[in-house]
Amino acid sequence: MTKHLQLFGKTGYALWSIITESKMLDSVLTPTHKESIMFCKSFQSRSSKAIVALIASLVTLQAGATDNLLQPRHISIEASLPVAQAQQQVLAAERYYSFWNTGEAHYAEAALAPDFIDTNLPAGRPQGPRGPILASKGFRAAVPDLKLEVEEMIVAGDKVVGRLHFTGHFSGSFGDRQGDGRTIDFMAVDIYTVRNGRIAENWHMEDNLSLMQQLGIVAR
Repeated sequence: MTKHLQLFGKTGYALWSIITESKMLDSVLTPTHKESIMFCKSFQSRSSKAIVALIASLVTLQAGATDNLLQPRHISIEASLPVAQAQQQVLAAERYYSFWNTGEAHYAEAALAPDFIDTNLPAGRPQGPRGPILASKGFRAAVPDLKLEVEEMIVAGDKVVGRLHFTGHFSGSFGDRQGDGRTIDFMAVDIYTVRNGRIAENWHMEDNLSLMQQLGIVAR
């Protein structure tokens, strides 16, 4: 469940009192969201357009909750983004996060564009949506209980940046190495370019040294 939402940009000002007094949150947020939302203190403008845009941005939280998608602990959204664009980018990212959290391919198929490009494609992995699906399947053969927590997500321009935390246990097999149940715990960063509601490109970086050490492949 999302812990914090931060809206930032040139427009807007601290809207907490206005929104809560008008009870606008009642129609778009769960009780958990209401207790945990955080607004950036740097807002300057009091324009009605900014208020509408910022309030509408809150609805992006509900899309993930309705579809049982994995939601980040903290979200920052550029306040000047068109509402529809912000909604599409959040939804695409949360679908892809849900894929890595569950291994269910339909989430990846919904999140990725048909011509999806992995901009730093690992050796041996096919390009396109099929690549991540095969990668997930292979990794889950080693770590069947793999889980993902998104520590932070930043939405700005056509980009979504995610700080990702993977955990699980090496209880399966990795190549000719059989797991012994040892803990797997490593971080990663994904940077998505979203077009037409789908992830068109992904730049990613994983802490592979920690992972290889935890798998026992590289000495600590």
